[in-house]
Amino acid sequence: MTTQIQAATQTPSPATPAPTRTPSAATPARAVRPIPTTRLVGVELRKMFDTRAGFWLMASVGIVSVLATAAVIIWAPDEAITQNTFSTAIGMPLSVVLPIIAILSVTGEYSQRTGLTTYTLVPWRGRVMAAKVVATLIVGVAAMFVALAVGALGNVVGSAITGLDAVWDITLSQFGNIVLANVLGMLMGFMLGVLFRSSAGAIVGYFVYSLVLPVAFGTLAAFQEWFRDLQPWVDVNFAVTRLFDQTMTAEYWQQLGVSTLVWLWIPLAIGLRAILRAEVK
Repeated sequence: MTTQIQAATQTPSPATPAPTRTPSAATPARAVRPIPTTRLVGVELRKMFDTRAGFWLMASVGIVSVLATAAVIIWAPDEAITQNTFSTAIGMPLSVVLPIIAILSVTGEYSQRTGLTTYTLVPWRGRVMAAKVVATLIVGVAAMFVALAVGALGNVVGSAITGLDAVWDITLSQFGNIVLANVLGMLMGFMLGVLFRSSAGAIVGYFVYSLVLPVAFGTLAAFQEWFRDLQPWVDVNFAVTRLFDQTMTAEYWQQLGVSTLVWLWIPLAIGLRAILRAEVK
């Protein structure tokens, strides 16, 4: 009994302090690398082929080249079977198809409602637009080389059919001018897509620019002498058309620069500013 009382009256031993935890080293934040520009360009190129409209527009580059080449072989006179004739015949329909491809590369973000996803993954919209421009230029230049190859094949076939020697009457500088003219046309379509951000509106705007304005400016120049000398400085179609069929002089280059500044570069800058600031819905 005494032992139990003594055990009960014993003072409890002090509690053992809980072991202190040393703070572990802070976990380093995961470094997030920006998406490379090459990947952005690749994605924009793939977007041009993914939709049904984009696929057939891309396919139409080869289809139109083959049809135009066949038309020259069938209906052109023997003396017109030259590389220049094939290039001109192919270049005319491509001057319509290529700008529409550029328009859809921009307006697809809004008509297909993919802009929210695109600008969320790449918050700085300037990088997206730069990738679209690069992809547009790649498609334009590649299309012109395809057209050149198809035209060269048509020149060989046409010369063999007519029994004449093949005429290669396009120099490297002339081909460069043709590529530049088509690239400017694509950039004009790109600019309209940036300004309108609507496929229908941009396409209508392009046909007004390429069909209505040249007729209006040509009519005004025919009846108003004061506008005749002014036309090359304000009519961008008049200035660009010279790249196809004339030797460019220093004055022609100046007129091309001034007209594209008014009709292409300034509107493009205004449209890009609107895209960078506008809310995507």
